[in-house]
Amino acid sequence: MATDSREPSVHWHGLDSEAAAAHLGSDLSQGLSTSVAASRLAQVGPNVLQEAARRHPLVMLASQFTDFMILVLIAAAIIAGIIGEPQDAIAIMVIVFLNGILGFVQEYRAERAMAALKQMASPQARVIRDGQPGLIDAVDLVPGDLVELEAGNILPADLRLTELAALKVDESALTGESQPVEKQLASLEETGLTLGDRLNLAYKGTVVTYGRARGLVVATGMKTELGKIAALLSGESGKTPLQKRLARFGQHLALVVLAICVIIFVAGWLRGEPPMLMLLTAISLAVAAIPEALPAVVTISLALGAARLVKQNALIRRLPAVETLGSVTYICSDKTGTLTLNQMQVDRVLAAGETRPALSGTEARPWRELGLAMALCNDAVADADGTLAGDPTETALLEAAQAAGFDKAALQQSLPRVAELPFDSDRARMSTLHRDGETVLMLVKGAPEGVLALCIDQLDAGGTTSIDPAALQDEAEQLAAQGLRVLAFALKRLPAVPDALDAATLEAGLSFIGLVGMIDPPRPEAFDAVAACKAAGIVPVMITGDHPATARAIAERLGIFNPGGRVLTGSELARLSLEEFEHEVESVRVYARINPEQKIKIVQALQDQGEFVAMTGDGVNDAPALKMADIGVAMGKGGTDVAREAAAMTLLDDNFATIVHAVREGRRIFDNIRKFVKYTMTSNSGEIWTIFLAPFLGLPIPLLPIHILWINLVTDGLPGLALANEHAERNLMQRPPRPPKESIFAHGMWQHILWVGLLMGGVSLLTQAWAIHVASAHWQSMVFTVLTLSQLGHVLAIRSERESLFSQGVLSNRLLIGALGLTFALQMAVLYVPWLNPIFKTEPLSLGELALCLALSSVVFFGVEIEKWLVRRGWLYVNP
Repeated sequence: MATDSREPSVHWHGLDSEAAAAHLGSDLSQGLSTSVAASRLAQVGPNVLQEAARRHPLVMLASQFTDFMILVLIAAAIIAGIIGEPQDAIAIMVIVFLNGILGFVQEYRAERAMAALKQMASPQARVIRDGQPGLIDAVDLVPGDLVELEAGNILPADLRLTELAALKVDESALTGESQPVEKQLASLEETGLTLGDRLNLAYKGTVVTYGRARGLVVATGMKTELGKIAALLSGESGKTPLQKRLARFGQHLALVVLAICVIIFVAGWLRGEPPMLMLLTAISLAVAAIPEALPAVVTISLALGAARLVKQNALIRRLPAVETLGSVTYICSDKTGTLTLNQMQVDRVLAAGETRPALSGTEARPWRELGLAMALCNDAVADADGTLAGDPTETALLEAAQAAGFDKAALQQSLPRVAELPFDSDRARMSTLHRDGETVLMLVKGAPEGVLALCIDQLDAGGTTSIDPAALQDEAEQLAAQGLRVLAFALKRLPAVPDALDAATLEAGLSFIGLVGMIDPPRPEAFDAVAACKAAGIVPVMITGDHPATARAIAERLGIFNPGGRVLTGSELARLSLEEFEHEVESVRVYARINPEQKIKIVQALQDQGEFVAMTGDGVNDAPALKMADIGVAMGKGGTDVAREAAAMTLLDDNFATIVHAVREGRRIFDNIRKFVKYTMTSNSGEIWTIFLAPFLGLPIPLLPIHILWINLVTDGLPGLALANEHAERNLMQRPPRPPKESIFAHGMWQHILWVGLLMGGVSLLTQAWAIHVASAHWQSMVFTVLTLSQLGHVLAIRSERESLFSQGVLSNRLLIGALGLTFALQMAVLYVPWLNPIFKTEPLSLGELALCLALSSVVFFGVEIEKWLVRRGWLYVNP
């Protein structure tokens, strides 16, 4: 005898109630005994979601400093301190520490996601033990317990239903089904059913919206479907594209720097330079060649982008997520509540052979009768403030009727309900009887196939006419094929309220009124957002637990699905191995009847094909895929806490279109980070070329260690950081996403770094050679100044990958202009403030010497402008 659901062979939906009770050692009327329940609780543990073993916070913090790039920065800080530059050491260590804190906060998110899952658990449950009902803490439930449910209850565990009365459960947060699911008791023979199709089971964390039921607990805690999702959330999050690129960048950079420093040291030593001077020079170059401001620039760039996005209703929970959106090639979006309103609406009405988009008018037959039936054969009610409450289908019908002028309160006065035949799944319809003068009006609502079979005629403008049930059934099926939920309405006149309410007798000889088709409609802004995604080279994909016809209809309306395409269902996906699925995944645009594990399979298959995947969603079912995707995007208004905690970004207005703004911002930010890398590495390249080539040209070492460190600090500092404020490139959203495996040095960047660095070095060495030739005592200060100012001219030229500075507008980035002005002033202070001369080993330049330095340093600016002109003409590099 099993006492829990850990046996993989048990398919609870395939057992009838008695067999399930026997398997669990329970009783359908008495439940478990108190002693057996206590024994099982000790055996299987409490009904709670277990968290993964937590690492100590200090261990989490320490792990932030094991990244290769961070280790290189720490080493640079130590070297800077050793050679007597504590200001460099302090700056580097502060940057390292701040980045460690950011990483620590990011890792802590997983624990918060688990906490949100735990809060969804019902705190108490009504259970029958020893034949007596009572309330117990839900954590004490065990497999085999007999639980009672009623409307409003949160399911405390996974149950095999044993008794029910018109039970409906809202499973939208778990399966994506937009409508409450009507449950049944009969066993289901098929073993591979998805969660949404296991109609005799009810799941922990879902909500009872209608009716009552009893059920046997078949799974508790982590063995429930909600628990399985919690387990999926416990894994580690992968690195973002930016983190991966920077890691590779750091590894390559360290190897290159090490090799160059060794060559410079050996070459200078062999040439007869003092070994200590060469050692300090090589170490200084190592410090300068590592762009220690890069982590700060990345953080500031992402923070500025996050601040902009908050104003556009996108809350960034993890800063690198902003950049990740710029890399996304696929957006996998849940349908319910994300692309749609998560609110049923009447979309089509049909009566007397005419189809209309909405009910209109209260006078003409048979539209008047259809409006009466929609309002009165309906259990939805309006609150004091006019808000409708009840089953979503019925509230949609009542809302449409009221919009057409049918006031339910007034109608109930003139046509009071005197009896009813409640809805049940066997009949698939409901009937209400209303006093209408001396007679009784019976209104019927239900599934078209059932209602049409009972009709003998149909209403038209003049009274009644003959009916063609087959033709009307075809109409209903056509509406259903468009993703609509279709209901049929009929009526019958009775002389009086019958003594016995026999459905078989009363619901016969009906007069057909019309058909009503309902749908959870797309959000008004979603169509434009989908089109914008396509224009940006991003493929939108719909993933939902809803019915295939509904998913296809919504996808077609939004432009996600094209005629002739394929809708892949959860059952079909389950039959495909991951390898087989990877051959098809890039051709599928709509997935229906998908469970949480399959969503992860979809994301994994796309990632295995080299795609970068964003997953949007709002339900518990979305959380694992939100976590696994390259970026998870949760809904803030209608979403669950679980989804928000698992996601990297939350849409505060639940607006799919906000993602487009985030994509644009992500692309802009990555462009600006690329510009900073180009700027700082070109500057470092210029410094390296200058020092590396001087001995081979018979020139003395042109720069002292303090000069190298100063150039590194002032030019890589404020001007580099100001690049984060650069505006977006033109046509940013008309270019495709960056290939996921693309190097950060693509589109001619490494060539630029080499040749512009060589140009900087050449101009600096030319300055040195000329100054030595004319016996200038200031030659080292001149080289120092030319190299510094060349880098300032370079940063102006690379503000755009293609556009000329003059077409951009010199003052369009005022922050950068201010940074350049401050840097220029600092350089002049180093030259002309007397007490700084001995510290920085400089001497004041004459006016002529300064003018020559300014002229020579402008060569780099004009050289890069010519390069961009060649790019615009299509003669150089690949267009970015």
